[in-house]
Amino acid sequence: MLVCIQENGYNINTKYTSKMKTAFVIIDVQNDYFANGKNELVNSLEASLKAKDLLEHFRQRNLHVVHIRHLSVRTGSTYFIPRKEGAEIHANVQPLQNEKIVTKNYPNGFRETDLHDYLQEQQIEHLVISGMMSHMCVDSTARAGKDLGYRITIAEDSCATKDLILQEQKIPAQEIHRAFIAGLSNYYAEIKTSPQVIEQFKEF
Repeated sequence: MLVCIQENGYNINTKYTSKMKTAFVIIDVQNDYFANGKNELVNSLEASLKAKDLLEHFRQRNLHVVHIRHLSVRTGSTYFIPRKEGAEIHANVQPLQNEKIVTKNYPNGFRETDLHDYLQEQQIEHLVISGMMSHMCVDSTARAGKDLGYRITIAEDSCATKDLILQEQKIPAQEIHRAFIAGLSNYYAEIKTSPQVIEQFKEF
């Protein structure tokens, strides 16, 4: 069940009740995004530890967990190469045998995968999202999920990204992260920290 107030077409003061089935979705927390990987992000280790806290909390309450991993099949790809160590899910959030793993080839975790079908089979209505990168796969998957009718929460401190270059100017990862998370907050997602998510689900 969802209790919310609408203002100008947007949901505000949203509260999720225990009757709304929730899944924790961890996106692309893979070795190549960490130190000595092919595409190291800023603060990836710290974000993964926040994701680990959430993962343990969801497991303790027997809530649904979905791991999404990216395999790059584009010509010229330099990271997340199939059958390479860098494409493996990081040890901090290693899946258990009974947890769903979705393999994708595009930023959007729903595109050409069974993610939506699986969530529908499990009658999931609400997704709590962690992962990498904030500006790419987290953003595109959250937007797609909202468009498919899911309620989205992003644990923003459990997400990470990297510095980007635009017209020869460096944009720091922290600015990229904050801008994309802020953009999602207006309509697509409720933004929380991982401790806030854990507090929300203590009663489950």
